[in-house]
Amino acid sequence: MSDTLYYVISAVLSLGVLLGIRLMSNVKTAPLGNRISALCMLLAIIATMVRTDFSGSLPYIIAALLVGTLLSVYMAARVKMIQMPQMVGLLNGLGGLASSLAAILTVLTGSMLGKFELSTAGLALGIGALTLSGSLVAAGKLHGIFPQKPIVFPAHSALTAFAALVLVVLMVLLPISQPVSHLTLCLLLAFVGLLFGWLFAIRVGGADMPITISLLNSSSGVAASIAGMALGDILLVSVGAIVGASGLLLTLIMCRAMNRRLTQVIFSSPAKQAPAAEAAPAPQPVEPVVPAAQDVTETEDAQAEIEEEPVTAEPAPVPAAQEADLGTWLADAQSVIVIPGYGMALSQAQELVKQFTDKLESQGKTVRFAIHPVAGRMPGHMNVLLAEVDIPYELLCEMDEINPDFPNTDLVIVIGANDVINPAANTAEGTPIYGMPILDADKARRLIICNFDTKPGYAGVDNPLYEPNPDILLLLGDAKASIETLLSHL
Repeated sequence: MSDTLYYVISAVLSLGVLLGIRLMSNVKTAPLGNRISALCMLLAIIATMVRTDFSGSLPYIIAALLVGTLLSVYMAARVKMIQMPQMVGLLNGLGGLASSLAAILTVLTGSMLGKFELSTAGLALGIGALTLSGSLVAAGKLHGIFPQKPIVFPAHSALTAFAALVLVVLMVLLPISQPVSHLTLCLLLAFVGLLFGWLFAIRVGGADMPITISLLNSSSGVAASIAGMALGDILLVSVGAIVGASGLLLTLIMCRAMNRRLTQVIFSSPAKQAPAAEAAPAPQPVEPVVPAAQDVTETEDAQAEIEEEPVTAEPAPVPAAQEADLGTWLADAQSVIVIPGYGMALSQAQELVKQFTDKLESQGKTVRFAIHPVAGRMPGHMNVLLAEVDIPYELLCEMDEINPDFPNTDLVIVIGANDVINPAANTAEGTPIYGMPILDADKARRLIICNFDTKPGYAGVDNPLYEPNPDILLLLGDAKASIETLLSHL
């Protein structure tokens, strides 16, 4: 295959990938966009194989492709929808591993490599290594292998910054070093890259997981694109750059949704709980004063005046809504908004949610879904779960679109969501969610919260919606059981 033909094919396939990504930005056309992008990548593999002279290694290449294909088919069949976030994280890591291996082989087997090839190989190796370790840690957190809460070591930010600095120094040394030291530098690059990725990802909590997943997706594309530069493959450069750019744009969207800067996610330690107000000091005991004989009469008169003053009663406790109110609330509500969260995904309650919303609509009620950008553990997580049970795309509303409607909504039903509806985001300074845009569920006329318990969410911030309120009803326990309770009252 001539270079000119290969460049033309590369351009067409790159445009096809771009078209697929464009279609994936809309829930209706996302499946078609996914298929187009997958087809373009298959054609890219075929074009690369036709163009490359394997010199007797073709059987090994075909065997590797077969193993990878069978493994991917097996994983696609066995992985549950609830496990999709960790699956995405794992695939990001494998992309980083592939780029790292390509970079190492380029350095160790290439002859007469110039500074450009060595520089790009070093970049690809470092970025690929940090993508691998960061993705594996993220997948481990999502799968419960590692604690999902942030793990922060002493001087964690300083260690992360130092690892990043060492990584840059090694990347600079590789192209100016002697060939005999290339292997040592490559091993050091791989080690420090793995260390940096681990330090970065281990401190990430559930609140930042969507940002982390999209960032690692971007870094896997960047590593592939730079590896393409080292290999001199224009198609790999182009497709990797598209993946890297789209992942970075998604990361910035997620950061905006969390009202966080990207540097905060990478380097800063998680914010602490807002300090509680200091309690007033306990009054010190005062020694009784025995009045003199001539003051006894005045003292008795003052005591009589005090006793005559009315005593202000303690305010009555705020009553909480009871499960017995469910039937009335559901019957009275004509407009309903459902807010899904990670708890729904954990319980696999989306099928029951579909039955519940169908029952509401059959009674003439208006039902919509409010989707927070960072609900779940990866971008679009809730959309995927709801689409799985054929909930119409038109009912899925983004936060900015639906927030103005909450004050005029009769009933909001929260299913396994916490941080994305927590009003403390507007008041609790110094917490991970302070300043984060939230769904204004608390502004609705009535609110039903179907969460497992009243503990704080992954951000570790107490939710004031759990306090007794006549317009807020808590259905605690497994999401499936809570939805079945709602269904029984329709």
